[in-house]
Formats: sequence, structure tokens, C-alpha cells
Amino acid sequence: MAITDVEAFAHLTDADIESLAVELDTIRQDIEDSLGARDARYIRRTIAAQRGLEVAGRLMLAASSKRSAWWAGTVTLGVAKIIENMEIGHNVMHGQWDWMNDPEIHSSSWEWDMSGASKHWRFTHNFMHHKYTNILGMDDDIGYGVIRVTRDQRWKPFNLYGNLLFNTLLAVGFEWGVGLQHLELGKIFKGRDDRKATLVRVREFGAKASRQLVKDYVAFPAITSLSPHATYRSTATANAVANVIRNVWSNAVIFCGHFPDGAEKFTKTDMVGESKGQWYLRQMLGSANIDGGRAMDFMTGNLSYQIEHHLYPDLPSNRLAEISVRVRALCDKYDLPYTSGPFLVQYAKTWRTIAKLSLPDKYLRDTADDAPETRSERMFAELESGYAGTDPRTGRKRGLKTAIATVREWRREKRLAKAA
Repeated sequence: MAITDVEAFAHLTDADIESLAVELDTIRQDIEDSLGARDARYIRRTIAAQRGLEVAGRLMLAASSKRSAWWAGTVTLGVAKIIENMEIGHNVMHGQWDWMNDPEIHSSSWEWDMSGASKHWRFTHNFMHHKYTNILGMDDDIGYGVIRVTRDQRWKPFNLYGNLLFNTLLAVGFEWGVGLQHLELGKIFKGRDDRKATLVRVREFGAKASRQLVKDYVAFPAITSLSPHATYRSTATANAVANVIRNVWSNAVIFCGHFPDGAEKFTKTDMVGESKGQWYLRQMLGSANIDGGRAMDFMTGNLSYQIEHHLYPDLPSNRLAEISVRVRALCDKYDLPYTSGPFLVQYAKTWRTIAKLSLPDKYLRDTADDAPETRSERMFAELESGYAGTDPRTGRKRGLKTAIATVREWRREKRLAKAA
């Protein structure tokens, strides 16, 4: 099932993990020491461009009644919302630009264009998710409480239809899923919540969601309806479609970073007494990247470098590409897998996992300890004791990447021998 011993799974010694932490700390220090005007210029230009794009989209919606103009304005607005959500809001609220001491571009003051309150997101995401990444029972982002994404989650009859249904609904209304996450509806329904604290969170969510609804479906439609080329309904519909465009894209990017093959899950026991090096290692093993060019990087908020983002969530997003070169080199040095793939491939794998795990385990072919979506140190039971270390034939470090390949080759040979 999920990993209970990250050192055994990674085939690294305590000394290896300590050394890995030192090298990763060095990367952080190098980036922090080099932050300056170029980085500040990047985020300020990005914010200005995003606001200009939003204005352009709204002008298109108001200036022409042609269907082509409506679609152009709607898509432009959707792209503007994606940039605000991914490259600006998400990253600003991580504190990536707090070093600038700009009161507008600061994690404590930024309020994003979403129904959920930034204050709530900073707790559920910055603290709970990034501290307890992929730890079952601690990280609510593992299936968001409704989708089965690992065999460690007990199969329930509603998964048969609910997995695909809820994943579709979550994608379309992702901003609402993010907004409601902090309310912990499951605890409320079971009567396990602190009712006083819950009422405070509900009021805060209600206030933010109300402002968002008024902005998108009352204020802007009313303003653009003054134009002879637009109606209240056309703008309200455009805002709804733009929000869906943003929601589906954001959901896809986040799922590609956490649920494709190779993004591992962990148990609570593995975090007991966790060192900094072990935390680093868990982030590397529990995340996945997206291969793409500069446009893909920008439109994902540089979450195409999800591994690097999880290692350094508070370092500016525009520096993750250069960090990734050094992290890849470390993975090669310690023989660790660096999980990455094209966007469509990674996204297809997440849907495959969600569809597959809608079924009871008895209908699944792979073992619970060596499946594409769930692996553990128990998959290496066939390896001889002391396998980790230096390969006597090649002189190279022999770690997780080689161990996985070895086990799978053995099993492939056994299947071929049995078939023969």
C-alpha cells in the first residue's frame, strides 16, 4: 500500500539523505542570494499584462454583438483568469514575492479572483498540503475527500460511479471545491467540528463568495449592458464560461502534479520524527512535472515544475526552470526517479487511475504495493539484502530508479517464462 518507510523505499542511507538535504539547501541559498530587480520586474510586468488582458477581454464583450467577438472576449477573459489564478495568485500567496516588501504583492494582502478566501487557502494549501504532502489522513488534497486515488482509501459502492462523476464536477467547479475545502464539510455533517470556529469560517467564505458572485454576475454584466452591442445575459454567460475555462485548466494542472504514475503516497507513520532531508525526499517522490515549453510553464503558473515547487514553495516561480536543471542532476546522482511527462499523457494517467480505482480491488490486476498509482517499499521484497549502495559492475549509485527497473525486469522474465 502506501509507503511506510521512505528510506527503505528510496534505497538511500541516512548519510545519503543528509547529504541530499545539504545539496538542496545549497540550491535554495543560491537562488535567495541572487533575487533582485530582474525578478521584481517579472512579477510586476506579469500583473500588468494580466490586467491588460482582462480589460481587453471585457472590451471585446462590450464592443461587438458578433458571436466571434463574444468568443474572443470570453476566451481572453478565461486566459486572464488562469494567469491571475496560477502565475500570480497562487504564487504570491505562497510568499514567493514577500522579499520585495511590496504591500500590494504580498502573501498577507493578496486576494485572488476566486470564490474561496485567500486566508483559508493559505492554511489548507500552504500549510496542510505542502507540509503533509500526499500523507494519507493528513493531506486532504488526496482525492479531496470524494475521489478514490489510491488503494489505501477503502473502496465504497459510490466510487463505482462517483469517482468519474465527482472528478468531472470538481474540474468544472474547481474554484468552489477549493473554497469549500477549508470548511471541512465532512466533519460538519458528522458533528465532529468546532461549531464556533466553523461559523467563523462559514461567514468568511460567504462574504468572499458573495463578493465574487456580485462581481461576475451582477456588476460587470450591468456595466457592459450599457453598451448597445452587449446584454446583461451575454456578459454573465461569458463570465461563467471564462470561470469554467479557468477551473478546468487549474484542476488539470494540479492533478497532473499529484496523481499521475510515479507520484507516491505515504502513511502517517512515515512522518514521525521526519528530518529535513526526509521531508525533501517525500516532496520529490510525491510530485510530478509536466514537460513543455515556456508558454506551458507560464500558463501553469510554473507548476509544470511541481517537484521543484514542492521543494521550494516560497521561491519565485520564474526561477523554477533553472532550479529544475540542478534537481534533475541530483536525482541522477542519487539514482532517484524524476517523474515528468507531456501534459496530455500526465492528465490521461490521472483519469486512468481515477477510473480504475472506481472498481473494487479484486478487479485490479497489479498488486497493492506495485501499481502505477500506488507503490511501497514492499515491492522490493525480492531484492537481496543490501541491494542499495554502489553497483559492483558499473560503479554507479544503485538506488530507487535502478531498484524499480530491476524488480520489473525480474517479473517480466517470470511472466515470459511462465507463458513459454
